[in-house]
Amino acid sequence: MPIDPQRIGFRPVTTADLPLLARWLETPHWRQWWDEPETELAQIRDMVEGRDTTEPYLFTLDGRDTGYIQLWRVADNRAPDLVADHPWLAELPAEAVGVDLSIGREEDLSRGIGTAALTAFVAQLRARGHQRIVIDPDADNGRACRAYEKAGFRPLAHLAGRTGGALIMEHVADAGEAHP
Repeated sequence: MPIDPQRIGFRPVTTADLPLLARWLETPHWRQWWDEPETELAQIRDMVEGRDTTEPYLFTLDGRDTGYIQLWRVADNRAPDLVADHPWLAELPAEAVGVDLSIGREEDLSRGIGTAALTAFVAQLRARGHQRIVIDPDADNGRACRAYEKAGFRPLAHLAGRTGGALIMEHVADAGEAHP
């Protein structure tokens, strides 16, 4: 049975959350898809301290810290070095926003938590006025790609085969309801 997205909550990451994120970043299921833990934690610290416009959040399930989700803006990620590494950024609308998500504990994987968290987060983003919402999982991360499809994301066909290892997906309003 799918998890009701209303059971999911969000709160901005604070410096007090960095030790928890450091522990999660060290786990095998994070190490497989994220960069070096020290590098990632430094980037999250930059977000928390306002040196990066990305918005970091912890998400909860029934009040328990369960994972990490962040909101980034395409327009703020078009520096020449980033576009050189990820040319697809230049092909997305400047007003688009992107999200990244990871489940905190390995025992919480494959339980529908990611789909529920993403569904709830996208609803909040739509309420804030965001119309173009993308996500860029590693194409080999089948678990994530399936969860994102269940939450209403679809691959952008015009970018297929031109994004390195990333699968660029965009949220299609109401698509998640068709694929529970």
